[in-house]
Amino acid sequence: MIAFVIGTKAELIKCAPVMLELQKNKTPYFFVHTGQHPLGKSCEEFGIKQPDYFLSEETKEGKQLGSKAGISSWLWFLKIIFKVRGLLRNINPDYVIYHGDTISTGAAAIGSSSILNPFKKWKNVHLEAGLRSGSFLEPFPEEIVRQTADRFSDILLAVSQLSAKNLKRERATGVFGKIFVVGNTVLDSAEITSNKISKKGRKLEGPFALINMHRHENLGSLDRMKKIIEIVKSIGIKSVWPMHEVTREAFENYGLMRELKNIKNLKVTPPVSHKEFISLLINSKYLIVDGGSIQEESLIFKKPCILLRKTTERPEGLSTGINFLTKLNVPYTKEIIRKIEKDELNIKDFQNPYGKVGVSKRILTILK
Repeated sequence: MIAFVIGTKAELIKCAPVMLELQKNKTPYFFVHTGQHPLGKSCEEFGIKQPDYFLSEETKEGKQLGSKAGISSWLWFLKIIFKVRGLLRNINPDYVIYHGDTISTGAAAIGSSSILNPFKKWKNVHLEAGLRSGSFLEPFPEEIVRQTADRFSDILLAVSQLSAKNLKRERATGVFGKIFVVGNTVLDSAEITSNKISKKGRKLEGPFALINMHRHENLGSLDRMKKIIEIVKSIGIKSVWPMHEVTREAFENYGLMRELKNIKNLKVTPPVSHKEFISLLINSKYLIVDGGSIQEESLIFKKPCILLRKTTERPEGLSTGINFLTKLNVPYTKEIIRKIEKDELNIKDFQNPYGKVGVSKRILTILK
């Protein structure tokens, strides 16, 4: 029996294909929700069951824990560690699966570990293991969480050869789990979602850029926020920005929201569902983002992706010719935007470094 410990929408999106495989085979599993994000609508969207267990009350939409790495988030994190521990001792699964690098991931990895459960029989499984940015502050706290999770895991499901290499290099510093290169479940998730999208899902007439930004290191820096506005102003086509609540609050707190709204070709909207976002992504000309999974989705749908980051834990995409790490260099970013809009990029065909569709089936075969 597998127990999935999930807290955020991003985690659910990447665990959902594995859950759907289990449901298709009529294999029961436990769905444990930490409460970090509201997940009800996302469960309906993917057709997976609602959580079996809630470790805390779900936060309200737009007010998710982890949006700011403050004291309340860390206190919640400590509480969830021991709730995970208590629940797993009660249900006693064969495997505990947690995904990625959120505070829910960290709590699940520590709470299910042999340090807190010295006589445990279950195996800890880290889905999307081995990602490394090379900086504990970019992104924070995600880089710390993913390294912690890898050190508490018995089975490490690496997304690429590079992530497996990262894990092998850290054998001397406490990464002892068995490594399997499986690819990234985002491939399965993207296929599931894109198959549900009508071709009429386009939101804007003509070419447009899709913007998405929410990283703590950007939102906490006035200098970076000003640079991002300057970059957005340089977009020569229409652009749409489904804006997270924490992002909106940051722009308002810095007194920059009015300047953003005055950009004539920019449409700022409330956050959209995953299905709506993928529809926008598929129909966009290019992406301007600072997130993680969207870098992988850009490769699947072959969309040029401009990263508003100093570094990335997904460097595999940089070698494809369609992911661009800007390091917040405004002149460089503007030049990339110009080249994309003028169709001057020489994009060669490439193999997706995160594998092929069918990752979820491969994972379940390994666990069997």
